[in-house]
Amino acid sequence: MEAIKNSQESNVDLIQKIRNDLVKDFLDERVIKEYLAEHYHVREMSNVKVEFIKKELKELLQVPLDKVHYDTLLTRLIDTDATTLAEGDDLLFYAEIEKVLRRYV
Repeated sequence: MEAIKNSQESNVDLIQKIRNDLVKDFLDERVIKEYLAEHYHVREMSNVKVEFIKKELKELLQVPLDKVHYDTLLTRLIDTDATTLAEGDDLLFYAEIEKVLRRYV
């Protein structure tokens, strides 16, 4: 039972690290604007809105991983004893960031 708990904790840590690395990428204003232009066809965004997005993303770095949001990924990692992510798993990470972005689009 202890091994399962340790495995789950290490998977949570892995997912949180990947999520945080992506969030840190989005703290760059250029990445935010490029993503919004590409995915939401937003060509202009005020500096105030960009700063609010960055503030919320910084707050996201401080909160624990949303285990409900990542449940399917956590379950698969445990069930398959996988140590890497599969194709399409990145969508979960972007979905969490898009929750923040959509508030300002």
